[in-house]
Amino acid sequence: MESTQADYSILFIGKKEDEFSKKAANLTLSHFGNTQIVYSKRTDPFPEALLDWQGNIIISYLSQWIIPEALLSKAKVAAINFHPGPPEYPGIGCTNFAIYNGEQEFGVTCHHMKAKVDTGAIISVKRFPLFADDTVFDLTQKCYKAIFELYANLLSIIKDGGDFPLSNETWKRKPFTRKQLNELCTIKPGMRKDEIELRLKATTYGEKVWARVLINDEMLSYEDALKKKLI
Repeated sequence: MESTQADYSILFIGKKEDEFSKKAANLTLSHFGNTQIVYSKRTDPFPEALLDWQGNIIISYLSQWIIPEALLSKAKVAAINFHPGPPEYPGIGCTNFAIYNGEQEFGVTCHHMKAKVDTGAIISVKRFPLFADDTVFDLTQKCYKAIFELYANLLSIIKDGGDFPLSNETWKRKPFTRKQLNELCTIKPGMRKDEIELRLKATTYGEKVWARVLINDEMLSYEDALKKKLI
């Protein structure tokens, strides 16, 4: 008997302790019974056992790991990722840079995965307004909601036997790097007050302040620098 999309073997890699990932995983299971679900945490090592997986589709849904090329090549149909940023913002820290740059619009991207992060062909993009008073947390939650909507729509297309869409959008720049994000998080003595405030806004998630202060080649937390009256 000829196999159908309903028979697809799926590897779903989500984000550990994330409600949107759990919701997406359950939706996947409801459509495709042969689904393996793995939850990732950035501080956890990539499970070597996953390299033995073979099947039809790999789904990276807010995955905290970079998926090795050795695993990507095992997907017979596609390996896709859901990126919390539009084509203008590939790579790490996309929400932080968008807040810092004062963007009025943001979005999320579904794309095919290649060995190099956020470079594969784009499947679809969903955009939404970004307001001046939105925080990094606010923007992240908007991204998570938009990704789930994008995902549910794509999953229905696959289940119903349709082909993967192909967007006419392309990535607009090279992916942002960890080095660039670390630089954004760095506050130095002599910076203008408005620049410090903007960097704080762009690097604070809820109550967690990611900004650090560089004093005489020593990196201090922003809170410690304030206590010592160094800024």
